[in-house]
Amino acid sequence: MSALAVAVAHPASRVQSGAAAVVMLGTGLVGGALLRLLDETADRRRPLRLVGIANSRHSLFDPGGIAPPLLARLDASASCDLDAVAAVLLASDARVRIVIDATPAAAVAQRHARWLAQGIHVVTANKIAQGSRLEDWHELQRARRHGDSRYGDSATVGAGLPALSSLRRLRLSGDRLLALDGVLSGSLSFLFNRYDGTRPFSALLQEARERGYTEPDPRADLSGADVARKLLILARAAGVELEESEVEVEGLVPAHLARLDSGEFLSRLAEIDAFVAQRFREAAADGKVLRYLASLDTSGRARVGLRAVDRSHPCAALSGADNLFAFTTERYRERPLVVIGPGAGADVTAQGLLADALDIAG
Repeated sequence: MSALAVAVAHPASRVQSGAAAVVMLGTGLVGGALLRLLDETADRRRPLRLVGIANSRHSLFDPGGIAPPLLARLDASASCDLDAVAAVLLASDARVRIVIDATPAAAVAQRHARWLAQGIHVVTANKIAQGSRLEDWHELQRARRHGDSRYGDSATVGAGLPALSSLRRLRLSGDRLLALDGVLSGSLSFLFNRYDGTRPFSALLQEARERGYTEPDPRADLSGADVARKLLILARAAGVELEESEVEVEGLVPAHLARLDSGEFLSRLAEIDAFVAQRFREAAADGKVLRYLASLDTSGRARVGLRAVDRSHPCAALSGADNLFAFTTERYRERPLVVIGPGAGADVTAQGLLADALDIAG
């Protein structure tokens, strides 16, 4: 998102009285789904009024509001930078101003704290600001504490599932997290729920890409980095301030494939098949199944990787792209509190973003 493009439309109408002014960043699978939700529910979602829309190539801003067709107008726009995002929101006459970040871009995530400090609310599915360097996480928390702006981050973990909110409610009520276990990636959940050795892993991976479960370059999922970020976000929300380097990550991409450009990697997906097949056979010989798990134990050890689990394990019964979060706490010590449901897909993630934005807009 470092090189955007902007065109200021002719004001069609001023922001509706009482409506929140919204700039949406990202028009990919999640952003596109959110645009459809906004369009489909326009009559019922009057608390939100779109004044900006941008992707990595183009953007369209108008403090008076933008009317459809959005993407057709976006394609005809000229260039600018991320400074225009705050500028158009602050130029609007709305009382509530919101940025919705539906991108995976580090350059956008680095702006979150600054926007909060400017009195702009942020709603995000971008995990980088809270799931990377601890220093950046602290900066964001300071910005959240020392202003009136809110940070809607429910879509960063579990798409539309109430995982973060459940954990925060437990902590707010005085409970303490002892351990966390689960499947935090919808794409990896889909892959290992479906893999039974009869079909190449690479074929399932291609299907997951076509369903919109993975990033365009699936190494973002297969490397374990995305799951590690989610685990960091959850751990930090529970008061365990881990550094990135403290999470043990087992990825599924061999080093020689990790160095390739995206196109060449996609043409060589089949080179992962033998590794997964071998792990599957080893697990099956012990009567177990493979799941890509994240865990945080009572000692603070955080791990992400492929594990063979008994068929009685809660994660062994998952289906589709389900996520599962098992929170063991002081009060849920004997039986953990479990949050389970679809954890991947543009529609459920967009729904999480929309819910956060509507909550802020009031």
